[in-house]
Amino acid sequence: PAGEAQRWVISCDYGTVNPTSLGLWGKFGDRWYRVKEYYYDAREAKRQQTDQEYAQRLGELAGGREIEAVVVDPSAASFLELLRREGWQVRKAKNDVLSGIRMTADALKHGRIVICTPCGDAIREFGAYCWDLSAGDHDKVKKQFDHAMDEIRYFVATVVAPEEGAGTGFFAGFVERDA
Repeated sequence: PAGEAQRWVISCDYGTVNPTSLGLWGKFGDRWYRVKEYYYDAREAKRQQTDQEYAQRLGELAGGREIEAVVVDPSAASFLELLRREGWQVRKAKNDVLSGIRMTADALKHGRIVICTPCGDAIREFGAYCWDLSAGDHDKVKKQFDHAMDEIRYFVATVVAPEEGAGTGFFAGFVERDA
């Protein structure tokens, strides 16, 4: 993206044993670009990080930019509270999986979000993300290689879709006229 972003947001899928994925999103014109990421797999590293260490990595990812909001996995209660206490503007992510997947696919298809080359972990997960065919209703994703995918879905459902009026529910109304 050329020029300076009008807005910056960070999205987060938080894990202690499972990987943590953080994405830095900049809005340039009418598109959101995932320009940078932080991804940490405690199993692979054989070391868990603390909430404080993850908050430090989030600050490093922000890199002095004015971050409008940090969209966080709603189940990460202690991390959400730490970020609030450190002065971050925190938003609990919308976490409807199937709706979020549809919104993310639509945002990618229509160019409303772009994943930039430095985001190798997100790009890798796009190739590994798949449906769980053993699930009875076939409407479940496999819960592996999905941490960046969840975090991107949180971002789209919480920031991108509401900007465009998508995913905010259904409204119908009428106007009564005098005859």
